[in-house]
Amino acid sequence: MSTGPHAKLAELGLNLPDVVQPLGSYVPAVQSGHHVYVSGQLPVVDGKLLATGKVGNGVSAEQAKDLAERCAINALAAVDSLVGLENVVKIVKVTGFVASAEGFTGQPGVLNGASDLFGAVFGEAGRHVRSAVGVAELPLDSPVEVEVIVEVA
Repeated sequence: MSTGPHAKLAELGLNLPDVVQPLGSYVPAVQSGHHVYVSGQLPVVDGKLLATGKVGNGVSAEQAKDLAERCAINALAAVDSLVGLENVVKIVKVTGFVASAEGFTGQPGVLNGASDLFGAVFGEAGRHVRSAVGVAELPLDSPVEVEVIVEVA
């Protein structure tokens, strides 16, 4: 039985989508040396944003956590299309942005959606450093955006 990242995703009942097309003049991911830098990913499925609004006012923290997981899946799709998930050595850094209603301070819990997915897929290699940042607005009124730095072989 394979224990690679694609097998782990299948065990979780997840499939990698097509790479989400950029909203501007940039690429989804770029490799520099032994690192892949993934542009900020939104919770998009089949070209549609799964939710809009602010976390803590219209979007629950639990829903936002699921949206952060979708952002992480989209980030993995970008990595896979560029270098293949089997070449991932380590998830190095995750930066997450949470469109936050006034007084909402649960950004770390929201970003656990992405962090937990990386841990489930890559085990110890999925453990990473992270920043969880509350912001006033995100592109397309998205509640969450996640960017990732990955070490590759």
